[in-house]
Amino acid sequence: MNIPTQYSIDSPFHHNSFLIDGELTIWDGPTADVFSSIHTPNKTGVSAPTHLGSVPDMDEAHALKAVDAATNAFNKGKGEWPTMKVADRIACMERFVNLMKLQRDSVIKLLMWEIGKNLQDSEKEFDRTVDYIVDTINDYKDIDRDSAKFHNHGGVFAHIRRGPIGVVLCLGPYNYPLNETFALLIPAIIMGNTAIFKPAKHGVLLIAPLLKAFKESFPPGVVNIIFGRGRTVATPIMKTGKVDVLALIGHSSSALSLQDLHPKKSRLRLVLGLEAKNPAIIFADADLDKTVEECISGTLSFNGQRCTALKILYVHEDIKEAFLSKFTKAVDALKLGMPWENTLLTPLPEPNKPDYIQELIDDAVSKGAKVLNPRGGERTENYIFPAVLYPVTHDMRVYEEEQFGPVIPVISFSDVDTPLDDMAASMYGQQVSLFGKDVDMIGPLIDTLANLVCRVNLNSSCQRGPDVYPFTGRKNSAVSTLSVRDALRSFSIRTFVATKDNEGNKEILRELLDTHKSNFISTDYLL
Repeated sequence: MNIPTQYSIDSPFHHNSFLIDGELTIWDGPTADVFSSIHTPNKTGVSAPTHLGSVPDMDEAHALKAVDAATNAFNKGKGEWPTMKVADRIACMERFVNLMKLQRDSVIKLLMWEIGKNLQDSEKEFDRTVDYIVDTINDYKDIDRDSAKFHNHGGVFAHIRRGPIGVVLCLGPYNYPLNETFALLIPAIIMGNTAIFKPAKHGVLLIAPLLKAFKESFPPGVVNIIFGRGRTVATPIMKTGKVDVLALIGHSSSALSLQDLHPKKSRLRLVLGLEAKNPAIIFADADLDKTVEECISGTLSFNGQRCTALKILYVHEDIKEAFLSKFTKAVDALKLGMPWENTLLTPLPEPNKPDYIQELIDDAVSKGAKVLNPRGGERTENYIFPAVLYPVTHDMRVYEEEQFGPVIPVISFSDVDTPLDDMAASMYGQQVSLFGKDVDMIGPLIDTLANLVCRVNLNSSCQRGPDVYPFTGRKNSAVSTLSVRDALRSFSIRTFVATKDNEGNKEILRELLDTHKSNFISTDYLL
């Protein structure tokens, strides 16, 4: 294997520190090895998963220290961070993003090795995250400018702002371990909350180069970063009842389990990005070439390991043969390569994923489906080639489960109520892709689909971005909305100071504004 020098792993990176209460502390306890599914020769010359390094395998005691640090930093709303001027919190965030940029090359290389994301997408994830932080800062300024005024209705003055909620437990996903994690963490802390952050199991080492930037940018206890198994560290944190917001991108089963641990669930705010089973509905008048191109990207970008991936294709009977012929040929023409080769297909980061995908294929075939593409199901030590399955029926696992990997179920239809009925009955409701040209058909269908999902993509595959657009879902697919401005709202609450309109109260307000004795009551205008 020819590995470009700038992307090679010369020796394992043994990360041995954690961040609690503003201190980078050396961990001298058990560690967890981090392996890449990319195989390279080991010390004995045998091809094996590459040993990338290790991270602390932390315990319950340190998890409780982290939640106490965050709780103390919030200090019942009296802490330095939640009461700080907006301009000063923004300055901290600007310092962080500048320090973060210095680690770009290290993070990108680890993204490729840890989760198999190709070079182009790894670079995009880092740069998009930086842009997200900058956009968050700018939108926060807009929100603050809109709040720099008083209202007077019914003889009552009110000064209305958005305030923090409290302590946030932030748990990100392995498929976007930087971008989607920071899409939770950054708006949470800039709004004045304090946080405990545990990186995902895969994509954990790439957080290590950023710990120092967090330490140097924020007051003690605002961001606490710990490592370890979720059951070991997240479970005791939730059981304390000190967490005010659970921010998680992952599976609904994990979210439900964590909620159930909280002793005061009624006061726990949820910000969740969960699984989806996004369909494509392909009509007889669809542009076949364009549709195939979009469906390849939608089903197999990052091997289908995206909640926004197209997870099932509904194809009209009239074009079924033509579409499947073009689509299967396009799938089999794809190349499996290393991340730095910028191929669409790259090694799967989860060692058990090829076996899982094989189970889905075997189950579907046993119930009447066929693997339409000749290469479908081909196995390597760390991959299984995408299989196009048809016809898929409701009793197959691949119909019901979010596969999150390279297998593509196909269903044909003649009546549009077939996909609509399936979507209405589904546990999920994030997005749909609609391919066709007839506005007489498309118009009413869009009106219906907008009530089943939260984003209708016309002649294009499902996706999250641009990040200024709402990102959410119905049913088991999401709670709250994650976009730049919406996330700021999700991690805050409207709060205000009110007083009756009389001369004595107005004098107090004038004095508060003139003396700057309150950071909340302010009409200062941020540029």
